[in-house]
Amino acid sequence: MSVANPNSQGLSSTTLVPNAVTPVCAVKKKKMAVKSKKEKEHLNLLLGSHLTTIHETLQVLDQTPPSSSSAKVTWDDVIKMAEQVSKQATTVGMLWTGEKPDAKAVEENMASYFNTLQGFLLLSHGSTVGAGPTLSSAVHASVKQVVDSSFRLMKETVSLYGYHSKDLKISVPQLVGAVWEACSALKKTPSTNITAIGRGMTQVAVSVKDVLREMKELKPVSCDDQVDEAAGESCAEAASEPHDDNSSEGDLGNDLSPEEMKVAERAIEVVSNTLSFIKILIHSIIGLLKLEKPNDNSSFVNSLEKLLQLCHELGRQIDEIGACLYPPQEIPAINAALEKIHSIIDAVQVEVGELLGASDVFLEPCNDLRSSLRQLASELSNSSTADIEARVENITLNQ
Repeated sequence: MSVANPNSQGLSSTTLVPNAVTPVCAVKKKKMAVKSKKEKEHLNLLLGSHLTTIHETLQVLDQTPPSSSSAKVTWDDVIKMAEQVSKQATTVGMLWTGEKPDAKAVEENMASYFNTLQGFLLLSHGSTVGAGPTLSSAVHASVKQVVDSSFRLMKETVSLYGYHSKDLKISVPQLVGAVWEACSALKKTPSTNITAIGRGMTQVAVSVKDVLREMKELKPVSCDDQVDEAAGESCAEAASEPHDDNSSEGDLGNDLSPEEMKVAERAIEVVSNTLSFIKILIHSIIGLLKLEKPNDNSSFVNSLEKLLQLCHELGRQIDEIGACLYPPQEIPAINAALEKIHSIIDAVQVEVGELLGASDVFLEPCNDLRSSLRQLASELSNSSTADIEARVENITLNQ
């Protein structure tokens, strides 16, 4: 009688189990991968649909200014809706930084987020009833930050569906934080035309102040720096010599002759008085805050917008004067800027008169600025005469 090997059946069983299990696991993983891929494709389609809806909403709102007869939405209501967007972003962060999210949960979260964002856009648009171009632009810029940060958050999370890594737990909170910041920034967005116009004028004032600071850094040419004592050269002779290539590049061409320095000093007075002029204008405009009506988009807002345009033009002329002071000074360009500033002052006074009536408070800075303009024009005339005389003398000496 033959005896069966007791290990033969066990050995074959042991060796066959792994071979039997491995294909099953591979098939299961493959099915899960196919399912995950289909779910991701579905989520991408849904995301594309939501993004398109928001884009179309923005286009319609941009092309359809709110009617002045419509009820104006308060900015506080817009901020409250933005807080809801922030909460939705928080929910997204919680969903994606935990365990792998379920496709159905992602889909529902996406729909809720974009519905809230849509409501935010509609309320924001309603807040621009009676808004002029400056206020509308400020609101649009703030709203765009919320929309852009929301798009980045949703695109990134959907693109990472099916993956679970440490990078996900780092990137998602950062994107959520960007949405929070954009929503929080709405609290600093101007909610009235006067506030928006005032901020625009303040930016001009800051620019003018920078020009004034740069002007005060101009200095007269130093005779001691130019004289070559060994050769016994005069200051005038040394000035004609080329500069040392190793000298500081920032100092080249900034030193002014005595005549140019006089022009610069008068120009500094003009810029200083211009800064005072703009500050008084801002103060006068902010004082009208209680007079602004929620649905007012008539002559009141138009006058404010025109004043801001004039203020911007004034800032450009000050920039021009500042640039022309460096040697060789451009006298014709400075004179042209002075003429334009005279016209700007006249136009500003007309608009302020219509808004405030006769105002002695505003008249004084106008007169001070005009006086400094005349003094600079006189100095430019003297400088031009001195320049001509110097050229004639130079020609005579060379003959």
